[in-house]
Amino acid sequence: MKKLLTPLLLSAALALPLGTAHANDDIGITPEATYELVQEKRDEVLFIDVRDPVEIMFIGFTDEVDLNIPYLMVDRSQWDAQKNRFRLYQNPDFTAQVEQALMERGLDRNATVITMCRSGSERGLPSAEFLRENGFPNATYVINGFQGDSIKAGDKAGFRIQNGWQNSGLPWGSKPNPDKIYRIDR
Repeated sequence: MKKLLTPLLLSAALALPLGTAHANDDIGITPEATYELVQEKRDEVLFIDVRDPVEIMFIGFTDEVDLNIPYLMVDRSQWDAQKNRFRLYQNPDFTAQVEQALMERGLDRNATVITMCRSGSERGLPSAEFLRENGFPNATYVINGFQGDSIKAGDKAGFRIQNGWQNSGLPWGSKPNPDKIYRIDR
C-alpha cells in the first residue's frame, strides 16, 4: 500500500502549480515537489538554503541546494532577551547575492528561486516574500523547511520529526558542502 500511496501523493504535489502547493500558502512548495522540480529543471531553478551557516553545521544540509545564502544571520554580540537567543539581523547583501547566483547560472530575476530554512516560517516564507517585493516574481519557499515542525505532545514532544525535507526521505547529510555553504573566507 505504501509503495502505491507514495507515488500518488508525489504526483498530486507535482500536479499543483508552484504557487498552490499548500492550501493556506500561495508561494510555498512542498519538499517533495521541490526535489522533483530541481531534478527535472536544475538549470532553470535556483535553490538556496537561507539558514545561518552555523545552524547548517549542527542541523544538516542537502547537497540538492545550489548555495547557502543566509537571509537572517546571527549577531553573536547582541542578546534578544524576549526570544532568549542571539539577535538575528537581515543579511544586507541578500538580494545582491541571490542576483549574483542567478547570473552565474545564466538566469535572471524571472527564474524560479526556491528558499529553504529550518521550518519554513521565520526565514523561508519571509525570504521568498522579500525577494518578490524586490523584483524576483517567481520566488517561492519550501513548506516546513529543512527540519520541519516539532511534535506538540507525547514522548517526542519538541522533536522536529513530523515533516520537512529531512523527514520526507529526501537526500541530506550531517556535513555541509564547503563549496556551497556561505563563507566569508573567500
